[in-house]
Amino acid sequence: MRTSRPGESALLLLDVVDLLTAEKVGYAVIGALAASVHGAVRASMDADAVLSIGMREARDLERAFESAGFRTALTRGDLEDPIPGLLRLYDSHDNRVDLLVGLRGMETNAFSRVIEVPFQGKTLKFIGREDFIAMKVFAGGPLDLIDAARAISAGGPSLDLALVRGLARKYGEDASNALGRLLSD
Repeated sequence: MRTSRPGESALLLLDVVDLLTAEKVGYAVIGALAASVHGAVRASMDADAVLSIGMREARDLERAFESAGFRTALTRGDLEDPIPGLLRLYDSHDNRVDLLVGLRGMETNAFSRVIEVPFQGKTLKFIGREDFIAMKVFAGGPLDLIDAARAISAGGPSLDLALVRGLARKYGEDASNALGRLLSD
């Protein structure tokens, strides 16, 4: 593994992506790392991604990560949880990467809209700007809404407003209304 001490979850993500690529699992980096790509730079020790697989495949993937030397914890969300499952991966320094096994309301086409960003000599797939904004208004917390507002501002005229509105609607009325408030500000 690339990590040598705590505080290197972004480096651990590179090892995770190597295995995801080998296992042919689609992914998109989300969370604070994606926020930094979309104009909302903030300090975070987290590394998160969403996967294009279901829970059955996640169990097999968990075994692959265990075989590669990761500590793992796979949990299943309940019926009300917008995240069907979560695969947490740890190294010996307690760096952590969270892999969401889907997200209720997220379009599968989001994986075709990823943007590729070079990082530490590798290329990582990040969630696209419009999908990022829709996910953030769906999450709805104060920091999430700040991230979404910054991404909207950074997107400027290149932001596909029709797409982001349609994506937010798929996450529900609350997300759609939150996006509307951000766009009217």
